[in-house]
Parts: sequence; C-alpha cells; structure tokens
Amino acid sequence: MMKLRIPFFSSAKKNETAMKSFLLIGLGNIGPEYNDTRHNIGFKVLDEVAKRKEIHFETLRLGDLAHFRHKGKSVYLLKPSTFMNRSGKAVQYWLKQKKIPLKNVLVITDDIHLDFGTLRMRQKGSAGGHNGLQDICEQLNTTAYARLRFGIGSAFGRGKQVDFVLQPWAKNEAALLPRSVDKAVQASLSFVADGASNAMNTFNGNALDQV
Repeated sequence: MMKLRIPFFSSAKKNETAMKSFLLIGLGNIGPEYNDTRHNIGFKVLDEVAKRKEIHFETLRLGDLAHFRHKGKSVYLLKPSTFMNRSGKAVQYWLKQKKIPLKNVLVITDDIHLDFGTLRMRQKGSAGGHNGLQDICEQLNTTAYARLRFGIGSAFGRGKQVDFVLQPWAKNEAALLPRSVDKAVQASLSFVADGASNAMNTFNGNALDQV
C-alpha cells in the first residue's frame, strides 16, 4: 500500500515565515468624535494604506485588523480599540498571536515636538511624553521597536496640549494633510520592503518639502 506523504513545516520554515511578517500599528482613539483629530493620525495613515491595497479592517479582539501582501511580505495593520493610553495591550496581544518579531513592528503616531508634516522614523527610542508609546514600552518591556512620528506642531498655549491634540486639523493643515499622509504611507511600506534604515534615509524630514 502506498504511503501518503504528509507535508509539514520545519521549525526553520516557521521561523522564515515569521521573519517575513510585519505589523504596522496606527495609534488613535476609537469613536467618530475622534476621527479627524490630530491624535488620530496613526489611524488615518493605516486607513490610507488599506484604501490603496483595497482591503478592509475586521473588528477583532482589542482592535481592528487588516492583512495584505507587499513585496513578498505578509503585512498586518492594527488599529487598537483600547484607547490611546492602553495601546500596549493590543500590540502585545497581536504580536504574540501572529508571532511577529519585534524588529518587524512599526508604530505610527502623532508628535507635538515636530513641525506639522515632518516625518521621523526611528528604530528605537523613548516615548517622548507620548502616552500611547509609553504604554507600549511598558507592556513590551522595551523601547527597541520602530516608530514613525508624524509632526502635528505645537500651536497651543500653556496647559492646552490635550485640547490641541484632540481637536480637528486647522483648515490650512487639512489642505496640506493628504500630501503628508501620502509620504507616511510610502515610508511605512518602505519599512516593510526596504528596511528601516533605507526608509529613514528616504523619508525622514518635512514631507511638504519632499518631491
């Protein structure tokens, strides 16, 4: 009697598959009242990625998740539903679920320390006072994960930071926003396809000045 060969994945094959998996995380707050606010730029960038890839998010545990293939890589998009200050719980959960190595993680977030439209990708670093990044650092017990900071400026008075980040974009900002979001999308996909160093060299700087 002929024996059937049952295919299996070796540990090496599983590791190779994991190394080709990426998790792009956009930070923001859930709810329609936050949709077009400065603090939700991470969500906005991922929504644009999903639009271009013609995919849809599915509401799952701790967040909305989408998946696509890019340049031979398996890419997951995550918008945590835990609110900004508890983003780390969702990140930790989906990292484990999808067995994604930390070096293949990119967190996209707003930054008041950068001028509007400025992009700055780093492979590690402190939270810089950002509550979402801080919670991710605490949950993962490390600061060694890549982040793409999207500058929103600091046009607010003393004690008005919370109001500023939770407000909609000013009219002049809204008019320029698509160009900056486009560069953030390109930078995120470059992180996947070309690696962090190449993406940093190409896209770090003010997106409004880039051709």
